[in-house]
Amino acid sequence: MKKIVLLFILVPIFVNAQNKDSVAIKYANSISIESLKNNLTIIASDEYEGRETGRRGQKMAADFIVQEFKTAGVQPLKHNNYFQQFLLDEKQPGEIKFFIEEKEYVANTDYYSFSGDINTNKRKIKTKEITFLGYGIEDNSYNDYKNADVKNKTLLIFSGEPVDKDSVPVIKNQKEWVGYDKLKIKNAKEKGVRTLLIVKDEINKDIEKYKNKLLSPGMVLKNERDRIVVIYISKQMANDLLIGITNVDKLKQEIVISQKPVNLKVKKHLKIETKSKAQKISSENVLGYIEGSDLKDEVVVISAHYDHLGIKDNKVYNGADDDGSGTVALIELAKAFAKAKKEGKGPRRSMLFIAFSGEEKGLLGSLYYAEHPEIAMSKTVCDLNIDMIGRIDEKHINKPDYVYVIGSDKLSSELHAISETANKTYTHLELDYTYNDEKDRNRFYYRSDHYNFAKNGVPVIFYFNGVHEDYHQETDEVQKINFEKIKSRSTLVFFTAWELANRNERIKVDSNKK
Repeated sequence: MKKIVLLFILVPIFVNAQNKDSVAIKYANSISIESLKNNLTIIASDEYEGRETGRRGQKMAADFIVQEFKTAGVQPLKHNNYFQQFLLDEKQPGEIKFFIEEKEYVANTDYYSFSGDINTNKRKIKTKEITFLGYGIEDNSYNDYKNADVKNKTLLIFSGEPVDKDSVPVIKNQKEWVGYDKLKIKNAKEKGVRTLLIVKDEINKDIEKYKNKLLSPGMVLKNERDRIVVIYISKQMANDLLIGITNVDKLKQEIVISQKPVNLKVKKHLKIETKSKAQKISSENVLGYIEGSDLKDEVVVISAHYDHLGIKDNKVYNGADDDGSGTVALIELAKAFAKAKKEGKGPRRSMLFIAFSGEEKGLLGSLYYAEHPEIAMSKTVCDLNIDMIGRIDEKHINKPDYVYVIGSDKLSSELHAISETANKTYTHLELDYTYNDEKDRNRFYYRSDHYNFAKNGVPVIFYFNGVHEDYHQETDEVQKINFEKIKSRSTLVFFTAWELANRNERIKVDSNKK
């Protein structure tokens, strides 16, 4: 009996080994921990000044990535130029005056707005009617506004999502709401909203929390500067707007109880005056290209953002994990495919390695690329995006062999299957789909560069290690990085990309999960 059991166990292992691609394994093994560490030690050093978009350190990092591409034999896409330059308006903190029925409210006390969310130069907004849409313009049980007439309108919405102990889980971590509000702003922009007012219950806490950001410049692409004004207002201001109809607390209770969308027309005279100045700055995406063979007209994109937060209060925010870890992984992956190409084992489809800038300013580099793609989106098979893969989050302290996988099934069931098979065959990580759930309040699917591909119909995977205590802090330093984890997670990206680049048929777009 023991001999029979042993034979039964050995057979599937032997078969699985036979299914492994020895050529792929060879080049996956070229991903070097030493090289990852050396490169991250450079770009996440104080010398690179936190790599803020448009600043000297970001441009130093861009030059470094180019040099690594050149050394590895990764080619520029065209014209002997690795850079895709784009222009930004850097908006200075401006002045806002806000009146409801001639009553003036106090900026950074009753309301606030970030510099990137108000218009350059002078502008006056006047309206006699405001549209109130409850918790926003998402499409779910509380907010079904697909057909709402909101173009060029002024909207009033609540921040976050309904919270009721009997019907909706209480949100213990208020940071989770940030993802919802960003998504609402994104949707409002896409629907042509003119002015978006977001009601905050404890606005004083927000103003204290964001006091540095409120006094800092914001950035937008040149062609985006006049699309929308976003202002966060106090609960009292919202009640003043709703006088004669209802009040904020009552409305929230009614929404939770009914679970139906709200669409109210509020007849109030509202006037907003904004004034701001902007200066033009430039930034760069870095593109490295490896031409394919018989299927070279199709391209597989691997991406990561290389910018971070710069210097604040004389502290350098080096962003070793966010997203230095993804940047050095991108370089190693490009080197591995270049090595294969040099040795006559190059991919059938072309490979495009993009290091994006402007991610921390609102996915600006990838937004620009999506609007000005160097290779048509119709020829882009997928985007494998890497953003923070050098740490272990609290959830996985005792199970560190994991990576969060986000978006793999949103547009292509084949992409999801390829990812799963690559992991089962080669890397054996726990693929955690927690953040892939549309109900997850963090909304990470919408918060990194892959999203600008997904919204154009290109299948994506977002690889992520989760947030940690050093996320967006000056303490995100190289000495806290686990380079073994960068290597294992990068290896999963490699095997997934290898299959996508070499299979006979391009993956199909067969679903549309938002």
